[in-house]
Amino acid sequence: MNYELIINSSSTEVTIALLNNKKLIELHKDRHDTSFNVGDIYLGKVRKIVPSLNAAFVDVGYEKDAFLHYLDLGPQFNSQNKYIQRAVEGKLQNSEISNNSIEKEIQKDGKIKDLLATKQLIAVQVAKEPISSKGPRLSAEITLAGRYIVLVPFTDKISVSQKIKSVEEKERLKSLLASIKPKNFGVIIRTVAENKKVADLDQDLRDLVEKWEKLNKSIKNATPPKRILGELNRANTVLRDLLSASFSSIHVDDPKLHEEIKFYVKTIAPQKESIVKLYKGKDPIFEHFGINKQIKASFGKKVMLPSGAYLIIEHTEAMHVIDVNSGNRKATEQNQEQNAIETNLEVAEEIARILRLRDMGGIIAIDFIDMHQKENNKKLYEVLKEHMQTDRAKHNIIPPTKFGVIELTRQRVRPETDIKTSEVCPSCGGTGEITASILIIDEIENNIRYLVEQVGQKNITLIVHPFIEAYIKKGIKSLQRTWFLKFKKWISVKGVTSIPFLDYKFVDAENEEIEL
Repeated sequence: MNYELIINSSSTEVTIALLNNKKLIELHKDRHDTSFNVGDIYLGKVRKIVPSLNAAFVDVGYEKDAFLHYLDLGPQFNSQNKYIQRAVEGKLQNSEISNNSIEKEIQKDGKIKDLLATKQLIAVQVAKEPISSKGPRLSAEITLAGRYIVLVPFTDKISVSQKIKSVEEKERLKSLLASIKPKNFGVIIRTVAENKKVADLDQDLRDLVEKWEKLNKSIKNATPPKRILGELNRANTVLRDLLSASFSSIHVDDPKLHEEIKFYVKTIAPQKESIVKLYKGKDPIFEHFGINKQIKASFGKKVMLPSGAYLIIEHTEAMHVIDVNSGNRKATEQNQEQNAIETNLEVAEEIARILRLRDMGGIIAIDFIDMHQKENNKKLYEVLKEHMQTDRAKHNIIPPTKFGVIELTRQRVRPETDIKTSEVCPSCGGTGEITASILIIDEIENNIRYLVEQVGQKNITLIVHPFIEAYIKKGIKSLQRTWFLKFKKWISVKGVTSIPFLDYKFVDAENEEIEL
């Protein structure tokens, strides 16, 4: 696998594209003005206890109260809550918890009304971002995630990722962390910690303890609702969770963000610092790396595959439904069963990519092409599970039903990535009626004449849709050459897929848009 990270920064958000062998597999949008990201820690106030749900609604500053269930309090809630109350009142001398006694774990089948009361202050962590009309989902079991380990205060338990299969390596990691971790801090050892040196794990542990100290400083004399510790931005989160030897390059188009990411990579993986590169090209970064085209091909209702097969993806409030169609896929001379299994296996890989790319969650039903042989259905099920293994979201896949439908559930912790791939016709504004005829080429030519003859603009580049670009450049006596003879100035023409069909703009030598 060859991973690349392409990061586009604008005034309102940062968009992060993760590519595997040049193919888009994840897309994240990190808005500058958003809070309530997964992992953010807040000091909130209990607004209402709902005994029938065994849950509470907590004010963390969102327009709708956040939801906290009893099962999300965490077994060490009493210890943490006692500590937080003292921290808010400023009664703690330092952030160490080694001198504090650990309280008895709460009962698994207890009642939330016995632990929480209205207007009580409580430290909580965002487990699910606000989705649709719902507020955030919270957890009172605070954890701090690092590159190799996750720090869990108020417990001495050491857990190891199940993906580490070697018994010897598990024991090595357990004994190593047991010798260096502070008292009353538990740890969860992540998969990427496998075969890492003690120095790497020790530095990660120190960084997390430092974050805990920062949390304590923020919480002292705080007034809820208040965010007391924010998660890393989305770009750094992706790097923290995925950065490995498989990463070949990270391209960023913003100098400030480039320096931030370079510093972060240097901190967690110094040998990888050189792969962080500042993009200085004239074309938009997503256009240069072909990401806009992949986005438009992957986010519509209909997703085409190179073979001619295609998917129809429908979304409802309760679930997603994916219909598999063979389309004009070239059939082999083999029988229908063989063609069905070949199409289904090809589509299974694409579906695993689409689920991860669009971050689709909840219940997902996939209607594959009918197959009559049990071994083919079993093979399809195994292949889909194999392709889903790289998905970091928790998921569960049920074998095909007798109707050829595979059902799965996928963890949903943030809103689904939804990108509109359709464009409103600039001629009619979506009404279906044209009130006046628009001669786009005449309009462009008139604007060129204005820029050249009246404004005296020296460098002019015309940005249009690729279809319009092809029309302008077509033939020996092309429009581009005609303009050169007419205005005695060469007008560069670039096609950009992200621009609507009949839209256009002019940019100068610094790629800044020229106002008309």
